[in-house]
Amino acid sequence: MLTIGNAKIKASELLPTFYEKQNYSPAWVGNKGITPQADVLIRIIREADKEGLRPGDYHIDQIEETVAEINQNQSDGKTSDPRVLATLDLLLTNAFLFYSSHLLNGRINPEAVDSAWVIGHRKKDIIDVLSTALIFNRVEETLKELAPQHPGYAKLREALTEYRKIAKNGGWPLVQNGIKIEKGLRNQRVELLRKRLSITGDLKDKASKDPVLFDDSMEQGVRNFQKRHGLKADGVAGQSTLAALNVPVEKRIRQIELNMERLRWLPQSLGSRYILVNVASYELYVVEKEETVMNMRVIVGKPYWDTPVFSANMTYLVLNPHWNIPQTIFIEETLPKILKNPDYLSKDRIKVLRSWSNKAAEIDPKTIDWSKVTEQNFKYRLRQEPGPGNPLGKVKFLFPNPHNVYLHDTSNKSLFNKAQRNFSHGCIRIEKPIDLAEYVLRSDSEWTPEKIRTTLKKRSTTNILLPEPIPVYLLYFTAWVDGEGLIEFRNDIYGRDDTLYQALGDELETI
Repeated sequence: MLTIGNAKIKASELLPTFYEKQNYSPAWVGNKGITPQADVLIRIIREADKEGLRPGDYHIDQIEETVAEINQNQSDGKTSDPRVLATLDLLLTNAFLFYSSHLLNGRINPEAVDSAWVIGHRKKDIIDVLSTALIFNRVEETLKELAPQHPGYAKLREALTEYRKIAKNGGWPLVQNGIKIEKGLRNQRVELLRKRLSITGDLKDKASKDPVLFDDSMEQGVRNFQKRHGLKADGVAGQSTLAALNVPVEKRIRQIELNMERLRWLPQSLGSRYILVNVASYELYVVEKEETVMNMRVIVGKPYWDTPVFSANMTYLVLNPHWNIPQTIFIEETLPKILKNPDYLSKDRIKVLRSWSNKAAEIDPKTIDWSKVTEQNFKYRLRQEPGPGNPLGKVKFLFPNPHNVYLHDTSNKSLFNKAQRNFSHGCIRIEKPIDLAEYVLRSDSEWTPEKIRTTLKKRSTTNILLPEPIPVYLLYFTAWVDGEGLIEFRNDIYGRDDTLYQALGDELETI
């Protein structure tokens, strides 16, 4: 802890180690006063908000007050107190250590807000980074290199600047709730909507002879807005669209900042080829050399069965999978159906096995008194056979993980047509399972597309090892910039934005 006047300053745990390696010589002040690299660092810290960070976390006020005192002494021809110079040096080093750490790994440990987070982060020796930056006068370049190099981060940084300009200019107008605003409608709410869409660039044709008329250009503007917010793009401003339109610009700025923090948690590279699921947008992307080569809609977990955030390697897939009904689902959903209809198990081709062992024998469900079954006393396993009614569909993709989460087909395809798709028990249902199967097996000459489809028709359960593991990332982003340069926002379906925002509001942790 540093003490500046009456102020207590959070100090990095690395501070003493750095000066010990420096032989306790100053890093930012010399015989002629403050070094040019100190001026560079002060400017960068002052502009930390461009990175979605807070200048105050790096004690910019105390730094600038101390600099002002030193500069005033120079102007008056006085020699600054060595203790003041030493204080500035400590403050600047402390600021660099914190700021560089935050660029590298984020302001907080992701596990503090999500215990399931098991994605490796970037690692560097910050003390060596600082020493090298000072030796070669590369403070600015070094800090730029520490920020995430993922293109999405730079694009969000640009979007943050844009939305802050909107906020500075007064934000956007509130469009009052009421009847749907659609083509042909003429009233004052249309004019407000026109202004609202113009501010965020969704309305391309801003000129209109009749500003209160909902015309063709307005319909397209609403569609543009709806696409950016994951809504049904029907060109009609109904209840859900109006709710998204009326989210204050300040909240959108906060969303951008929170998702920049999430990007700082990721490793430097996700790999040359990987599968990424953005849980919050219900989308899956297959990426090769930073280009999306396949994408599809997905269904993720319900709010109380939320899909976790983690990464793991996909190693095999199963054609015509069985479904072993999880104990919780059995108690909450399957057991009531059995009690209501004794033929439910046979009708849905569900077998009862004596245990969870792979060699467990099948038993007759009629020998069980289902009315006395509880979660505590039921030791059997229920397994649904492959077929049309199996909720796993025709294919499942395994990337072993402690959450027992995987990708799979589904027997209920209609849910993919919904804009909000959080209906599962945590696993991820995918829209194009056969396409994905053909993709991950494309380098296996044995498993041609024809053989895959032939095997599926036989309904025989078949495990297939992938030719090489493929990293799978299950992430959660509620704001990002798409391939066309448009900022997209999604609802915080699990409340993780709020949790992260509250955590970032806490006191600064030492590093």
